[in-house]
Amino acid sequence: MFQFNNSYKFLPLLFFSASMFIGAEGLCQSKNNNKKPNIIYIMADDLGYGDLSCYGQQKFKTPNIDALAANGIKFTQHYSGSAVCAPSRSSLMTGQHTGHTFVRGNKEAGNDKKGQIPLPDSAFTIAEMLQQAGYKTGMFGKWGLGFGTGDPNNQGFDEFYGYNDQKLAHRYYPPYLNHNQEIDFLVGNNWVKTQTYAQDKIQDATLNFIEENKDKPFFAYIPFVLPHAELISPKDSILAKYQGKFKEIPYTAEDKYSSDYGSDIVKYKYCTQETPYAVFASMVDRLDVYVGQIVAKVKELGLEENTIIMFTSDNGPHDAGGANPEFFNSAAGFRGIKRDLYEGGIRAPFIVSWPTKIKRGTVTNHISAFWDVMPTLAEIALVPTPKSTDGISFLPTLLSHKKQKQHPYLYWEFNIKNGRKAVRKGDWKAVLYNATTNGEIELYNLVSDPSENINVANKHLKVVKEMKKIMKLAHTESEVFPFK
Repeated sequence: MFQFNNSYKFLPLLFFSASMFIGAEGLCQSKNNNKKPNIIYIMADDLGYGDLSCYGQQKFKTPNIDALAANGIKFTQHYSGSAVCAPSRSSLMTGQHTGHTFVRGNKEAGNDKKGQIPLPDSAFTIAEMLQQAGYKTGMFGKWGLGFGTGDPNNQGFDEFYGYNDQKLAHRYYPPYLNHNQEIDFLVGNNWVKTQTYAQDKIQDATLNFIEENKDKPFFAYIPFVLPHAELISPKDSILAKYQGKFKEIPYTAEDKYSSDYGSDIVKYKYCTQETPYAVFASMVDRLDVYVGQIVAKVKELGLEENTIIMFTSDNGPHDAGGANPEFFNSAAGFRGIKRDLYEGGIRAPFIVSWPTKIKRGTVTNHISAFWDVMPTLAEIALVPTPKSTDGISFLPTLLSHKKQKQHPYLYWEFNIKNGRKAVRKGDWKAVLYNATTNGEIELYNLVSDPSENINVANKHLKVVKEMKKIMKLAHTESEVFPFK
């Protein structure tokens, strides 16, 4: 297990060159290296658009992630697949928006089955696509897309280490993690004692996978649990940086969703926390340290010239376990947080580092979403884009090419509280809550009103009519995830 100390903040910021080149004729392999580029896709959990210092965070710094942006491209209008964990991951994996992807909400499998509703056999994932392209595939972190047919090993991943059940991932000191089809019991953890920080173990497995596959093309999908609640950190130098820095509002046992480690623990709830602000900042800092370690490992193995790294978050910031997104301006001034289809719930940071192909310090306002990752990686891996995807490759944007196709619209739906829908079309954003009970469409112009404070639906009836039509056409019925 990694031992954290102050030396980690001095990790060199090491980045990647790619040994492929892209010319007028398309994507071609370098004469010096016919190996396809390695792909590392890192996804934080409940990290807000404003929780990185390169996106405006003022109360703490994320130097390693900031350096990825400085050495690559930063997207300002990228969107997650959904406003909560499971459907966002389903959208990413299948390349489909939530009107089409199978998993459209957080829902337990039930009937004494473990985990969440699983992806079916019929789902075709990024991992399966890259397996077929000759990649070794690994997934390290929180899955949340079910056991059985949905298990990572059954959805294209050769190696899996982490949490399958996202409710178990509410705890950073669980008794065990999943390793492929085996259980890996964690030393000193038994729901009472807390010795092994699970995210450290997951990081070990990630770095081992990169090292073990240095001689073949690999795809590493790294969905960190950080900084999802519960709010808890090892008592080390990272946490010490923030203790006493903020005026705290403790998260106590008076909250109905709190439960401390002990013989009477309610496992899916969150521990109490006397210093939630300090701990939250340390969790994002720790995430940044992990990113630095991954970059350092790639450099150590001499893979930087043939590796692409992507970084994002699965949805907007959370307010659970004592977290306070308003205090940290985690949504960067956008309206809403996790579970909202306003910008704060779905606009995500997105950074891609590919130094020999991407101009350093590039910033783009290209409108893109999770379902665009599949066709982008298909183009990079030189395989056909799956016909099932709703996505459009953003590879031209990465390479500063002018012929970037644009989406006619982006669509989201979420089945809670009578149903929620949203559409982004150009500068317009339509939001519909209470979809099954005759809710009214709200309309915002994201250029003049990025915070979605001024509903102009009554002034643009033609646009509203068009948005209603899109909401109907983009939605396919789901027996498993009906609006409720």
